[in-house]
Amino acid sequence: MTSCIEIIDDISMNPDGSGTFKYNVNLSSSKVKLNSYLALDSLDGKKVPSRDEIKGRVNHFIYLMEQKNGISNVFVETDLENYIIKMSCDFKSVRILQDALTKSLQEELKEEKPLLDDNSDWLTWTDESFNRSIPDYTIKKTKELKVEEINLLKQGNYICITRFNRPVKNCSNENAIIAKNKLAVMLKTNAYSLTQNLNLLENTIYLSPLKP
Repeated sequence: MTSCIEIIDDISMNPDGSGTFKYNVNLSSSKVKLNSYLALDSLDGKKVPSRDEIKGRVNHFIYLMEQKNGISNVFVETDLENYIIKMSCDFKSVRILQDALTKSLQEELKEEKPLLDDNSDWLTWTDESFNRSIPDYTIKKTKELKVEEINLLKQGNYICITRFNRPVKNCSNENAIIAKNKLAVMLKTNAYSLTQNLNLLENTIYLSPLKP
């Protein structure tokens, strides 16, 4: 946990429901603090991982993603000198993407129970609309955060971007910003506000009709 964190969640959709997912975590503004943490053996009673251990877990997660059907071109760039991690992959459908992410996370964390119910969708796509919400697992983990951990997030930003190849008509979230060319939608909030109201990023995006 650090106060200066930027997360960019970026999805580009194709007309057939396939697309590309990118997820960037940038902690470079806090690298001095993080370097001091990594010099410790433990913090708050928990073992502090080494850079090699962090990189190993990231690479293992990427390996798990690569094994999932319908997921391709999985890529990760890990810069642990500046604490920047960039991950991307292509997917055949948003259902395949969310299943691959949750199952890979479950395997990496060695959780016995599924992180999400089979009927729990946080991404849905139709020819007319695209819906994004917060996974139930994230809501559960957020409720487990300590007050001091939540307060550390007040300067952190979470940016959610969704891109299309046809114009956006409108959005359900009043804070959503539609690009001037109407081909992308952005929602931005600070990480602290997101822990207090997980509906801040919930958004249904309505698209113009497909051309014949």
